[in-house]
Amino acid sequence: MDAEGREVVSTAPVFSDAVHAIPDFVVSPADSQSAGPFQFFKVLEDQQLEYVLVVRGESDNTLLVGRMAAFQLRGLMAAFKERYDKDSFMKNLLLDNLLLVDIYSRAKKLRIVPDVWRVVIIIENGSDRDRNVLELMQEYVGVSSSDFVTAVDESNVVIVKELSDSSREKVIEKTAHGIEDHLHKMGISDIRVAYGTVVEEIKEVSRSFKEAKMALDVSKIFFEDRTVIAYNELGIGRLIYQLPIPLCKMFIREIFKGKNPDDFDQETLTTINKFFENSLNVSETSRQLFIHRNTLVYRLDKLQKSTGLDLRVFEDAITFKIALMVVKYMKYMEQYDF
Repeated sequence: MDAEGREVVSTAPVFSDAVHAIPDFVVSPADSQSAGPFQFFKVLEDQQLEYVLVVRGESDNTLLVGRMAAFQLRGLMAAFKERYDKDSFMKNLLLDNLLLVDIYSRAKKLRIVPDVWRVVIIIENGSDRDRNVLELMQEYVGVSSSDFVTAVDESNVVIVKELSDSSREKVIEKTAHGIEDHLHKMGISDIRVAYGTVVEEIKEVSRSFKEAKMALDVSKIFFEDRTVIAYNELGIGRLIYQLPIPLCKMFIREIFKGKNPDDFDQETLTTINKFFENSLNVSETSRQLFIHRNTLVYRLDKLQKSTGLDLRVFEDAITFKIALMVVKYMKYMEQYDF
């Protein structure tokens, strides 16, 4: 029962007669007390009364059973409190809500090693929000692990993984794909897994988290087919993602001279994408498109007349490629009202 005599949990419906004795027991200096068939025990946490344990029995073992149960309950409360404190610490660490001095003092108090290699992995649950990915990941990682599992919002579960010195990149990639495979086996298919770079100090964990979050967002724009993505794989997409929208609009106006890239027909877009895929190789592109080389040249000349950019020239091709990526980024930002 709690300190007011309200029942919290019981093993049998036989404790109603014990309620009236609890107020007197709470204010007494005794740690345990008997009243009729009941034995009362105080369960304290940080010198504060949290629960009153009530044992009903007539045998000589009642007192021993009660003491053992109270001892176990205090141990469980301490373990849960430490776990709760670690979870709170990790959330605040990830979100940059701690001062530098607090990071190291609290880490020491919670027995968290501050100077080991770590990386942050984010698992985003897409449409199947009813499934508890947090619990599944806690079971997958295990309570005895040196890794931490927490949730920063309803759709993102975060794993702060500890790493050894050898083969870190391979371990991270294997872990990320292992998480994806495990969730697929558990019936959750609409997920994305992203991870940041490796950090050596606990104070830098928030940086790895921000990188993983950016990787998650950028992958939705430029890597739609990728369900596992690393921050160091984002390439130029990472730079475009950080551009302000007004600057992007000005850039597009300058490149396409007021023409909307959406006005390109599907044939032209297919030609452009295939040309880029084949590293500006005219012969290979025409072969894969099943068209004559002269037909491809005609399409490229037509595109040059309308945009002023010749995709056969490396500098123009780079400009055009970046412009298409900027357009894609703008569409994504408009879609989500950013």
